[in-house]
Amino acid sequence: MTSTQLITETTTSASSTPAAETATGELMGSIQESVEKTSGILADGIEYFKKALPLIVIALLILIIGILISKLIAKIVGKAVSKSNVNGAAKSFLVSLIKIILYIAVVIMALSVLNVPMSSIITILGAAGLAISLALQSCLSNLSGGFILLFTKPFTTGDIIELDGSVGTVRDIGIFYTKISTFDGKTVFMPNGKVTDAKIINYTETPARRIDLNFNISYSADFEKARKVILDIISAEKLILKAPEPIIRMSSHNNSSIGIDVFVWVNNGDYLTERYNMTEAVKAAFDENGIEIPYDQLDIHVKEKI
Repeated sequence: MTSTQLITETTTSASSTPAAETATGELMGSIQESVEKTSGILADGIEYFKKALPLIVIALLILIIGILISKLIAKIVGKAVSKSNVNGAAKSFLVSLIKIILYIAVVIMALSVLNVPMSSIITILGAAGLAISLALQSCLSNLSGGFILLFTKPFTTGDIIELDGSVGTVRDIGIFYTKISTFDGKTVFMPNGKVTDAKIINYTETPARRIDLNFNISYSADFEKARKVILDIISAEKLILKAPEPIIRMSSHNNSSIGIDVFVWVNNGDYLTERYNMTEAVKAAFDENGIEIPYDQLDIHVKEKI
């Protein structure tokens, strides 16, 4: 190694040492500054916690006591509802709804003690409610429908109703669905939102129900005789009510027959049984008395060629 190279390396080493020290100093200064800032934040947090500790304790006490009181109120309401005619689904719905409302009120009280602005609380609740309503639009429709059904009571459990083409017995009125057992053994779950918008026929609302029957006899048959035969059958049927009085009238002149309308009244529970009884008994009585039940007839006239 020459003397010139040695001098150059010595000069380079000497010049780099102050730069490294400067960089190291800046790094240490930055670390120290970060530590001081963190310590300051922690100190401020601890100081704020010390000042806010009584408020936090009060808010926790309000939260705990409020939840206990809410449960007690819900329990009292549940017992009061049980003594009324409201069914189990309505009771569960009411108790759950009251609990939710009371819990929200307790949380708002606790937050207000912590000096959280009410405007912020209302904004958060409004935004959350809007998001939930958009996400659960159909569920909320069914929920509101269930609420309406439970309190307006267009029908109750055990009623026979016709709803959207389904006829059967109401088994349960839930918060979201109404359960119907049809006479052919099917179980129909109808969304409550559709139930409140649909046409509902309640066959159990009144104790009696009218059976509407129509029979046809030939034009050559004696109408008065047919009328008397039907009247004798009605008198013999024990399930048919005496009042209102039965109606037996000629209703139409058809292409091949004379129509006879027969209206009789029975108790709701006897409707299907007596409808079948009358249909079978009239057919047998017409056959026995020689009253013809005609088929559709078509007269054909053939013109001879001239």
